Amino acid sequence: MLIGIVGKPNVGKSTFFKAATLAEVEIANYPFATIKPNSGVGYVKVKDVAREFGKISNPRNGYVLKEFRFVPVQLLDVAGLVPGAHQGLGMGNQFLDDLRQADALVHVIDVSGSTNEKGEVVEAGSYDPAEDVRFLEVELDFWYLGIIQKGWDKFARTVMQEKIEIQKALGKQLSGLKVTEAMIEEAVEKLGLDKEKPNAWSETDLKNLAVYLRKKTKPMLIACNKADVSTAAENLKRLREEFSEYQFIPCSAEAEIALREAARAGLIEYVPGEKTFTILQEDKLNEKQKKALQFIQQKILELYNSTGVQDALDKAVFKLLQYLAIFPGGVTKLEDKDGNVLPDCFLMPSKSTALDFAYKLHTDLGKNFICAKDVRTKKTVGKDYALKHLDVLEIVSGK
Repeated sequence: MLIGIVGKPNVGKSTFFKAATLAEVEIANYPFATIKPNSGVGYVKVKDVAREFGKISNPRNGYVLKEFRFVPVQLLDVAGLVPGAHQGLGMGNQFLDDLRQADALVHVIDVSGSTNEKGEVVEAGSYDPAEDVRFLEVELDFWYLGIIQKGWDKFARTVMQEKIEIQKALGKQLSGLKVTEAMIEEAVEKLGLDKEKPNAWSETDLKNLAVYLRKKTKPMLIACNKADVSTAAENLKRLREEFSEYQFIPCSAEAEIALREAARAGLIEYVPGEKTFTILQEDKLNEKQKKALQFIQQKILELYNSTGVQDALDKAVFKLLQYLAIFPGGVTKLEDKDGNVLPDCFLMPSKSTALDFAYKLHTDLGKNFICAKDVRTKKTVGKDYALKHLDVLEIVSGK
């Protein structure tokens, strides 16, 4: 799974990425500080289910903090997009291509309105962040349209002459964007397109198809960065009213970095995504640090219940993509051969079954699947059992 971090230059995109990964990336107060995409590992937050059994997990990947388990996901910080990116402006074609494999997008905007359309710093409140939401939609839609339109006339003729099913032909052509045959079928039906005569599809038809497939393959939420600036609250309220189809998450990436760095230094106890922290070594904090922590608590955590960074990642994976966190375990034993409790956690697509999970663990487990057992209830379930978020399952297979 790959989550793309996108947006125009200088809105805090790389700061968000660093906050989520604590990776060292270039953060600068000018457009195009990021040229090549930064790839790193972030974490989504779930309950540590081992505690239900009186134990604490020992993750092979990720980590446990308090009663929560953090499961790794791949993040990609793509260089800033500007209006006209689909036409190649601002190295836009390259940056858009970097997004091909993303499963979902976190669009970082400056909700305070202090960064203009070019990514330049302006007076807070003087720029309308709604323009950023619109511009990215336009760029992504025209990017998809350009890919669909390339060689369309020849493609449509070939499909008709060779009597190829349109969903198979288009699904193959657009597979690099994670478009599936099922998505094409659904789009053709919902848009009322004549699947027998793709050569009759108008430019409007192709644009509508591009928009439909973009929404399907690149679901998006909006991380409203710089939410602690005075102009942010009113803008956030207006954005939520204007764009009801999106989830807007108030965010302060700088605050998240400060908290995570302080926690890493042992100065505070902080669980990402929580609305408070505990100072552990007040005597080691100077006045500037104390004031900064007080500001974060009062102006961000008490106002929005979190810095928004962890919330954005969690919602991208579990709400937008509707993935499920599933744990392999045993009815009689939760530990592996080395004594590690529930060492693994797998993120599975919605509507996955017990058989899908068996194949995820190992091809042989899938091929020789007999049944699965719910570790909590000790009940046996079949191959068609629909997985539920935070299930702990034992797979029983033959030789």
